[in-house]
Amino acid sequence: FGARSPRAMSLAAAPGASSRVAHRARRDARCRASDGASVVAPHTKVLRDLLRSPRIVQAPCAHDALSARLIERAGFSAAFMSGFCVSASRLALPDTGLISYGEMVDVGRTCNDATSASFPIVGDGDDGYGNAMNAKRTVRGYAKAGFAGILIEDQVAPKACGHTKNRRVVSREEATTRVRAACDARDEDGSGIVVFARSDSRSAVDLDEALWRAAAFADVGADALFVDALRSKEEMRAFCKVAPGVPKMANMLEGGGSTPICTPQELEDMGFSIVAYPLSLLAVSVNAMERALREIKLEGYPRDETLPTFAQLQESVGFPEYYADDARYKA
Repeated sequence: FGARSPRAMSLAAAPGASSRVAHRARRDARCRASDGASVVAPHTKVLRDLLRSPRIVQAPCAHDALSARLIERAGFSAAFMSGFCVSASRLALPDTGLISYGEMVDVGRTCNDATSASFPIVGDGDDGYGNAMNAKRTVRGYAKAGFAGILIEDQVAPKACGHTKNRRVVSREEATTRVRAACDARDEDGSGIVVFARSDSRSAVDLDEALWRAAAFADVGADALFVDALRSKEEMRAFCKVAPGVPKMANMLEGGGSTPICTPQELEDMGFSIVAYPLSLLAVSVNAMERALREIKLEGYPRDETLPTFAQLQESVGFPEYYADDARYKA
């Protein structure tokens, strides 16, 4: 790929005007359907409404049912389910394409079961777990598991965390076909699941390629766009100028990622609609578990100030609600 600007690239390489008009019409139809709530699930309608809002949506990342419930209980309006974190928590393995579609769907189902019907969670669909037909199956499976949205990316298998080394992406044609297949699955099944099209080409190629792909993904029907590992605020602003009207996602990777850490207001001012915090809950959990284990080993018991009370822990996992419901069925 050459280091050309998106404007200088051949128009023949991108979807044509007729394609853009057709997909815009389909996107408008989905919005009308969500307004009527006749087809689209409640949590999906909520996510679409949030993305149309002028205020940025803060969405921490869950890795299991409990973390998803805690995010909702803390008052956030949406969440992501992170492939990095699910791979770590379920398999104790790195995010390098080792976790499977079935394992991700299984964890996703428990996350959605643990939260209210109107709480939207966006699942990490990685590279769709294969070719375009696999991507379609992935979108359908994620919708059936209760996800309001899904991330589909353009990495070469085996994929990995976008902020790690040696990122590679598939060709432009394969990338846009993958996203188009995901959008077709959304429309054919009527789920209305929100398709977030992600490109890792900023790390794999360059910024111009990433911006070209983001625009192409919008042209084939993506509902929202995400370029991972942008390296400066200037790059972030340039991304937000691509495909006006299509929501943009930011990723505030904690602890030393490639992208500058910005406040929600800064991101909103740049033009982002939603921001993910991918590692916060997993990272603090690992730190807390390691600290407690050290204290048990060295002192015989973890320090009281680091622990919730047993009553607080029971509340976190739902004992009060269980007891209240159980009382209704006493003989």
